[in-house]
Amino acid sequence: MDNERIDREEKLSATKLHIAQYIVAFVLFVLGAGLWRLQVLGASNYRVLAEQNRIRKVPVLAPRGKIFDREGRIIVDNYPSVSCYLLREQQKNLAADLPLISSGLHISVDQIEATLKHFQYAPKYQPIPLKADITPDEQAFIAAHRDELPELETLDEQRRLYPRDGFAAHLIGYVGEVSENDLNQEKYAAYSPGDVVGKSGVEEAYDAVLRGVDGSRDVIVNSHGKEVGVMGQELATPGQDLRLTIDLDLQIAAEKALEGKIGAIVAMDPHTGEILAMASRPTFDPNEFAVRLTQAYWKGIMENPDHPMMNKAIQAQVAPGSTFKVIMTLAGLQENVAQDMHVECNGGATFYGHFFGCDKHHGGVDIHNALPYSCDTFYYTLANKLGIDKIAEYGHSVGIGEKTGIDLPDEQAGILPSQQWKLRTQHDKWYAGETISVGIGQGATEATPLQLARALSGIASGGMLVRPHVILPGQVPADEQSAIESSYPGSGVAKIPLTAANWQIITDDMANVLSPIGTAAEAHLDGVDFAGKTGTADVVSGRKKGTADKSTIPNAWFVGMAPRRNPDIVVAVLWEHGYWGNNSAKLAAQVVEAYVSKQRAKAGNLMKLAAAPKPGATDGQATPVTQTPKQEETPAAAVKTTAVPAGQ
Repeated sequence: MDNERIDREEKLSATKLHIAQYIVAFVLFVLGAGLWRLQVLGASNYRVLAEQNRIRKVPVLAPRGKIFDREGRIIVDNYPSVSCYLLREQQKNLAADLPLISSGLHISVDQIEATLKHFQYAPKYQPIPLKADITPDEQAFIAAHRDELPELETLDEQRRLYPRDGFAAHLIGYVGEVSENDLNQEKYAAYSPGDVVGKSGVEEAYDAVLRGVDGSRDVIVNSHGKEVGVMGQELATPGQDLRLTIDLDLQIAAEKALEGKIGAIVAMDPHTGEILAMASRPTFDPNEFAVRLTQAYWKGIMENPDHPMMNKAIQAQVAPGSTFKVIMTLAGLQENVAQDMHVECNGGATFYGHFFGCDKHHGGVDIHNALPYSCDTFYYTLANKLGIDKIAEYGHSVGIGEKTGIDLPDEQAGILPSQQWKLRTQHDKWYAGETISVGIGQGATEATPLQLARALSGIASGGMLVRPHVILPGQVPADEQSAIESSYPGSGVAKIPLTAANWQIITDDMANVLSPIGTAAEAHLDGVDFAGKTGTADVVSGRKKGTADKSTIPNAWFVGMAPRRNPDIVVAVLWEHGYWGNNSAKLAAQVVEAYVSKQRAKAGNLMKLAAAPKPGATDGQATPVTQTPKQEETPAAAVKTTAVPAGQ
């Protein structure tokens, strides 16, 4: 019995031993497989992770492209700056460091916490912009506390330097950090929090061209996060420089003319659509936006009732007043209604039981003196004969009530009323009595200065409307330029119905506006074939009654061109609460005079160059200089006048 028990125990122990051996073998297999996975299969992956533990990718920000005027004179430059960024890769308790960071960088703890919250969902490897354009003292603080605050990093940047005093600010625009709302839009899909983007004007419209492509540096850091070497770098691609169509000399003249006023001036080349000057008042300082906008500055702008952020040249939608009479003249002549119209103006006329006044008793008025006199009675009568839909037809033909398609953001379309428009917007029918006020550019009619400049220059050019633009052609690849233009749709290039005979009548009448019999006689320029049309438009005050303000004073309009036919320049002026249109005509004359003076100076220099002998040439031998005349863009029967005729 004892021997059997011993044999059974020996057999049992051998079974357990085998089980234990299998378990050990399985464990060794698992460990071996894991070691194989770590050492062989995952070697490359873990090698990369190990490298990342000691290599930090530091962004190298691309400098933004500079902006020049048409002659290559710089308008917007960059200046070197240093910004502080916060690195979250360091395994540290950032909350404990915030008081020291706040003290050294002169920003509040609340502001730092707000910044951290703003970037809480950004990738951990992405540096957080903490403070832009830091001072030398703040740079010294970061360097002195490198061991204590390894999470602080400085980056060299190029920041925008704009002209002072808001010069051309609405045209140029400004840059700022991309906002959360921006990031939710499709056009900002490629941007990240903290990126600097164009926010208005050219900066926004051509942001993709100006911003360039950022690079990076791979730096070696020790266990404390201190940089000890550089592994490699990817160079940044600078943004492309751009040349505007703006002429700085004309821009200066426009800005000076508008100083202390509320309104806008826009000057355009009707042959090409190039904007030669664009000014809006009041203005803002884009430099305030380039680094970090203060709450006090933003509040002051937002509470200003004159809207400093509005580009009034393309966004101010107000009644065009008597400048609309040029379009009425076009419609009346083309419809063969105005040629034989004779009206006796006794200070107004009655239509549909209501008396519509005129500012003067003009006596006998016909198509040849109606524009120079700016006789409301004549155009009341013409509007009644044409009807609202015919007026709307011709208004649309010159681009009123439609965006021009200029390559700037947030252009407004204005309003051109019609029966269909009123039914669509007010669900009511149009009454014949409403047409009378539209005939003098009042009622529901609204236009922007750029619209009127383009419309009247199209008429003066013999019927050709061009698309306005602010960038000289050929700088941006065709596909990119097409994409930009498609994002700013408008009426574009169009042909206005206009016969040569009617063209002659209209342009001669506009020239007489600046003659002694016209409403803008004080703006006449000796020796310059200067034509145009004044406008005085009533306003509807949105401010409280009883307040001491000027909100009920009419807006003063003027649209002028030189020469009267096939003009080389057109200038539109809106002076809000400027009272009479002749006041705006004087402002336009300043810009036209600057343009003519410059052209005469150029012509004089060419003559001097032609008369000057070449080096080595015998006396009396001059180098000939020829100029190719500009091709006519108007009816062949017309004869082009010159902007600076001799002896006039």
